[in-house]
Amino acid sequence: MTPEELSELVASIIGEVKKSGEIALEGDIPPVKIERPRNREHGDWACNAAMQLAKRAGMKPRELAEIIATRLQTKPSVAKVEVAGPGFINITLAAGAAGELAQTILESGRAYGTNSSGAGTTVNLEYVSANPTGPIHIGGARWAAVGDTLARVLVANGSTVVREYYFNDHGNQINNFSASLLAAAHGREIPEDGYGGTYISDIAHTVISQCEQAGEPDPRTLPDDEAQEVFRARGVELMFAEIKESLHNFRADFDVFFHEESLHASGAVSVAVEKLRERGEVFDKDGAVWLRTTDYGDDKDRVVVKSDGETAYFAGDLAYYLDKRARGADQCVYMLGADHHGYIGRMYAMARAFGDTAGVGENMEIMIGQLVNLMKGGQPVRMSKRAGTVVTLEDFVDAVGVDAARYSLVRACVDTSLDLDLDLLASHTNENPVYYVQYAHARTVNVARNANEHGVKREDAFTPELLEQADSDLLGQLARFPEVVRLAGAGREPHRVARYLEELAGAYHTWYGKARVTPRADEEVTDLHRTRLWVNDATRQVLANGLEMLGVSAPEKM
Repeated sequence: MTPEELSELVASIIGEVKKSGEIALEGDIPPVKIERPRNREHGDWACNAAMQLAKRAGMKPRELAEIIATRLQTKPSVAKVEVAGPGFINITLAAGAAGELAQTILESGRAYGTNSSGAGTTVNLEYVSANPTGPIHIGGARWAAVGDTLARVLVANGSTVVREYYFNDHGNQINNFSASLLAAAHGREIPEDGYGGTYISDIAHTVISQCEQAGEPDPRTLPDDEAQEVFRARGVELMFAEIKESLHNFRADFDVFFHEESLHASGAVSVAVEKLRERGEVFDKDGAVWLRTTDYGDDKDRVVVKSDGETAYFAGDLAYYLDKRARGADQCVYMLGADHHGYIGRMYAMARAFGDTAGVGENMEIMIGQLVNLMKGGQPVRMSKRAGTVVTLEDFVDAVGVDAARYSLVRACVDTSLDLDLDLLASHTNENPVYYVQYAHARTVNVARNANEHGVKREDAFTPELLEQADSDLLGQLARFPEVVRLAGAGREPHRVARYLEELAGAYHTWYGKARVTPRADEEVTDLHRTRLWVNDATRQVLANGLEMLGVSAPEKM
C-alpha cells in the first residue's frame, strides 16, 4: 500500500462517519496527509487528520481520532492503529499490504513517483541565460543542472514545461564583445570593458577563417567600424553555438532560445509600455517614462524610457514577460544569479502592474541562486585556462564528469552557497554522494543477476506476508518517493530528490547486509528469497527513476 492509497483510505473513512451522522463535519474533506513517523516504534505511518478537522466537527481531536482509528483497524491492510498525544493516528500496515508496494512500483515502472498535481499548468522555466560573450561559468552551470532537474520534476508532477534560454544580445555587452574580437584579431590590447581569455582569440581567428572560406574580405583589412560589425555577426553566432553545445553535453537542452534583440526589433517593447499606460501604471516625469512600481511594493519607481528616448533595460523585461504570457505560460519562473537579488522587487511589481500575481506558484516567480566555489587540494580554484577569469562549465565537467557535476550542483538548496571539493567528487568512495547512490543502483543490478544464476526468479512467487522488519524499513523509504517528488515540484526544491536518493541508498545498503535474496550454499530457494527479489528490483526502479530526474546515469556496473 502506498501513502497515497492510505491517504485515500483515511479520507473515505472520514466520509463514511460523516455520512452516518457519527460526526457533524462541515464542508469538504481536505486531502489527508500521511507522513513517516520519526520513531518507527510509532508505526509505519502517521496521520494528523483528526487534529485538522476536530474544530469543524465540533469535538476534541483525540475523540475524532478514536472514531477514525476504530474503523481503520477493521481494514485488512492495517495491522494496528494507535491514537497518540493530542490526536495523532499511528498506523502499522499488515505485512502483506506493506510488501505489495514492491509490486506496485514494478508495475508502474518509470511512472512510479509521478503525479498530476500540476496538470493543466504550463510553466515557462527560464534558466542559465548567460550573456553570449563567453563560455558558461560555474554559476551558470549550477543553474543548468538545477533548472533542467526542476523541469524534469515539474513534468513528473504533470505540468507542461517550456525550457527557455534568454540571450542578452542587445546592448553594450555585445559591443564590448565584438570590440574584444577586433582587438584580438589585430593583436591589440583588449579594451578596458572588453573580454579576455584565449577563447576570444580563438573566435576571432575562426571568424577570419570563415570569411576566407566564404570568399569575403579579411575583416582585418576593413575599417574598424566595418570589421567590428563582421566580428559581431559571426562572433556572436559562434559563441551561441558553443554555449548550446556545452549545455547539450551537460544534458541540459532547451525548447526555446529567445533573443532579446527581437523584442526591440519587433516593437514589442513599445507595445508593452503602451499597455501599461492604458492601465494607468506609467507616468511622465523629467522627459522620461516611469513605471509606478512603488504601488506594488518596490522601493522606488522605475524608468522604462529614458529622457533621450532610449529604452531602459527594464523595458525589455516588460516586453519579455508579456511575450511569455502570450505564448501560453501560466507561470513564468525566472532563475537568476546572486547579483540579481535587487531585481525581485521591480520584477514582481511589473507583473502586478499587468494585473498578474507574483510569488511561488503564481504568474511570476523568481529564484535566486548563490555562488559556487570549487576546491582542489584544499585550495580554491578560481581561474580557467581558456576563459581567464572564471571557472567554466567545461572545466568542471573535465575535472569530475557530467554525472558528478550535475549531482553535486543539484543536491543543495539554491539559496545557499556551494563549496565543492573536486578531489572528493572524482573519487570512488562512499563519501562521494553521487558514487554512493550510483553504487546502490549497480548493487541492485548485481543482486538480481546473482539471484537469476541461483534460480531465484521474480515471477515464480510473490508472498509479501513473509517479509521481515528489514524489508519493511526499506519499503518505507520506497513509499516516500512520490511525496518527495510532489514537494520538490511544489516548493521548487529539486535538491529534495538528491537527498532522498542518498537516504534510500543508505537504507538499501543496510538492507543488503541483513536480508538475503540468494540462498546460502546449503539452502533451498524459498518464497522469501523470491519476494525479496521484488523488493530489490523495486529499489532499483526507484533509484533509476530518481537519477533520471536528476539527469544522472544509473550504471549497472561500478
